Amino acid sequence: MKILVISDTHGRDRRMERVLKQELPVDQVIHCGDVEGRDGYLRRLVPGPCCIVGGNCDYDPKLPPSVAFNLAGHRFFVTHGHRQGVNFGMESLLRIARENQADIVCFGHTHRPVFEQQEGIWLCNPGSLTFPRQMGRAFTYLVLEVDQNGVRGEIREAE
Repeated sequence: MKILVISDTHGRDRRMERVLKQELPVDQVIHCGDVEGRDGYLRRLVPGPCCIVGGNCDYDPKLPPSVAFNLAGHRFFVTHGHRQGVNFGMESLLRIARENQADIVCFGHTHRPVFEQQEGIWLCNPGSLTFPRQMGRAFTYLVLEVDQNGVRGEIREAE
């Protein structure tokens, strides 16, 4: 299954639209928060399943702070990350992933892309399509390929 993971778009749609046009079709879209009122618009753009969680800049009470679900033989935990203090380390995020029996955690908040495995758990942060903070300041997103045989991911740059 192909999963598109984006985050921290902060109400700006242009780059998100281009990424969707480039990457669709996908089996699932995950937005890790800070969509800033654009969740309905994103859901209209995506022809299939779309998971969106609330971030520290989202004030819509309908957006859940986190979601856990099973997909392609894997357990996902999706959150923005601000409540888990991801700016200061992954310990709290890993603990919550274990509590939710997740082997894949998608999060945002830091605006820095990450795709790595720690303690048997894949940490997946797509970075930001609006305000990147990593060296080089590239606008990034993550494409995951997941199946019964494992997890593969690629952090890609958006134009």
